[in-house]
Amino acid sequence: MGASTSGTLSSHQAPLGKVYAALLLQVTISAGTYLAGKRAMSELPPVTVVLWRFLLSATVFCLLIAFTPGPKLPPRSEWRRVLLLGLLAGPINQMLFFYGLAHSTASHAALLYALTPLGVYLLSLARGHERPSSRAMLGIFTALTGVVVLLLGRGLASAGGSLLGDLLILAAVTAWVGYTTEGKPFAATYGPVRATSWSMVAAALLLVPVMPFALEPARTFAASAPALGSIAYLAILTSVVAYLIWYYALSKVPASRVAIFSNLQPAATALAAWLVLGEPLHWELAVGGVLVIAGVRLTQGAHVERASPVTVEEDARVPPASSRARSV
Repeated sequence: MGASTSGTLSSHQAPLGKVYAALLLQVTISAGTYLAGKRAMSELPPVTVVLWRFLLSATVFCLLIAFTPGPKLPPRSEWRRVLLLGLLAGPINQMLFFYGLAHSTASHAALLYALTPLGVYLLSLARGHERPSSRAMLGIFTALTGVVVLLLGRGLASAGGSLLGDLLILAAVTAWVGYTTEGKPFAATYGPVRATSWSMVAAALLLVPVMPFALEPARTFAASAPALGSIAYLAILTSVVAYLIWYYALSKVPASRVAIFSNLQPAATALAAWLVLGEPLHWELAVGGVLVIAGVRLTQGAHVERASPVTVEEDARVPPASSRARSV
């Protein structure tokens, strides 16, 4: 049992295939987030899109918790951490991201979010959650190089964004790094369903004071079907499904190995733009994609140890969660 909770992750090689398969689905969903966000904001203000996204997703999470056996509310001792995670995920990360995206391009936003693995790895080292690994760092920088090739292959002009937009997105990335790093031990303790649900409901509650001024239901319901569908995509697929997968992966493997998958999003976004918008594919997709995949493989194969043993299981009153932790 000690090898399964504290040593290297090599003993989990077979079960981790499920984790990585889930992360690939998360990457696919997240790639569409840039397109959906741009489409929704073509008719509605960024703050309105964010409010509806969290209002809908929080409703789904409340229903999920209501019908899931086990505690419905986090322990009182964890309320501060839940509010912190909600603040990072909602008002800070998403507000900054959508306002930045409104002033920049989807490709440039993806490039800046490619800094996530490096930030998570460095913060995890500083917090003592992981131990240094030269191979992991090499993998992160290789993947980041692939992202740069992918997005800048056709010149700086095609990936350029305004300075204001870039700074806002960079601040959003910083918040996401904190959410990922601080959320890992929380997800490992309470399981991905509760960790995600509690933090996302907290994010929605923190946004309640803004809703009377920016929710704009009449304007929202008058929007086109594609715009409303984009909001539904952001609320259900991105905020619920993708976030659940993110915390599920965080409960199983080191944060840096989870975050490195964000470097696959630019390639996935380019493919989505090709399929949905008819944008052409160029050489940089192939070259950048190979570098990104190589970086992911390097990081996943690195000898990364947890700094302290963590047992991934939920409250003892929830047998399905504990058995799931043993089988995955």
